[in-house]
Amino acid sequence: MRSIWNGAISFGLVSIPIKLVNATENHSIHFRQIHLADGGRIRYRKVCELDEEEVQGGEIGKAYEDADGTMIPITDEDLAQLPLPTAKTIEIVAFVPADQIDPLQMDAAYYLSANGVPAAKPYTLLREALKRSNKVAVAKYALRGRERLGMLRVVDDVIAMHGLLWPDEIRAPEGVAPDGDVTVRDAELDLADALMDTLGEVDMDSLHDDYREAVEELIAAKASGETVRPAESGDAGGGKVIDLIAALENSVQAAKKSRGEEGAGARDKSDGEMADVHPIKKTSGKPTGKSSAQTTKKSTAAAKKSTPKSTGAKKSTSTTKKATGSRSTAKKTTTKTAAKKQTSSGGGTGTKKTASSRKRASA
Repeated sequence: MRSIWNGAISFGLVSIPIKLVNATENHSIHFRQIHLADGGRIRYRKVCELDEEEVQGGEIGKAYEDADGTMIPITDEDLAQLPLPTAKTIEIVAFVPADQIDPLQMDAAYYLSANGVPAAKPYTLLREALKRSNKVAVAKYALRGRERLGMLRVVDDVIAMHGLLWPDEIRAPEGVAPDGDVTVRDAELDLADALMDTLGEVDMDSLHDDYREAVEELIAAKASGETVRPAESGDAGGGKVIDLIAALENSVQAAKKSRGEEGAGARDKSDGEMADVHPIKKTSGKPTGKSSAQTTKKSTAAAKKSTPKSTGAKKSTSTTKKATGSRSTAKKTTTKTAAKKQTSSGGGTGTKKTASSRKRASA
């Protein structure tokens, strides 16, 4: 591995020449920007704002921009003359228990390699001392133009150094915690513990980047001219309000099934805290031994039984008919009376004709 920095570890009066090597590598897939019209690559060029001409790397320096916009040039010679004791030295300042280092301070990781045969003995001495003490070393060093904080620990047979952020670079978590008081019941904690126990431990070497692998497959498929099928999207939950107890119980059962264990049932209802979670049974929809005609007759009979009797409606209908008949009878009586009056008022001629007609009919 190529070293990125050469210096020495200052361990009291002991100096250990070392090389600094990157302990991590980035496997992220990087894309280029292109012009959609013709596929040409888009490049960024460094252009001076004053003359609008492109500037090469050898003509570019650094400067500090003041509050009023004034540029104060700073050269590498200016920085080299600063009294920086850690310019080429990793200076150990203390040995502390590892749990005193806040993981939030962790930054980049490096391997420290002994530089030359004379460095092997003091390097091994520091490594074994760290092992036996079960402590880590806190050190200061300079890299890429600034002084940094680091933590030295043993990984296998190598001394590793983690870059640390300075304490004043860690932001306080103000306004991040949930608002208001939230009460968590013991039953919920018990289920959470059960879920943690069921999930158990994992071999870190077995974990891999599924998304990166999917992107690599996509690139390979498009490069070979194959048709890319869209992936099935899973339900991410979307921040739905759920029954926490039921979700925890289902999570425990799902975790056990994924590990090949028998799913444990939910807690007994008698404790007043939990309820059994049962999946909804799907009906098969298959017909039974009885014929469909018999089933239809039974459903029709049941519908007739469930229909309320209309006795009151029939009574009200007959009453209405009677009332209507009496009204028509009254009208007929009124009409006959009016006819008689008209006949009597018309003179005796009509009466005589009627009497003679009756005599003829009787004869």
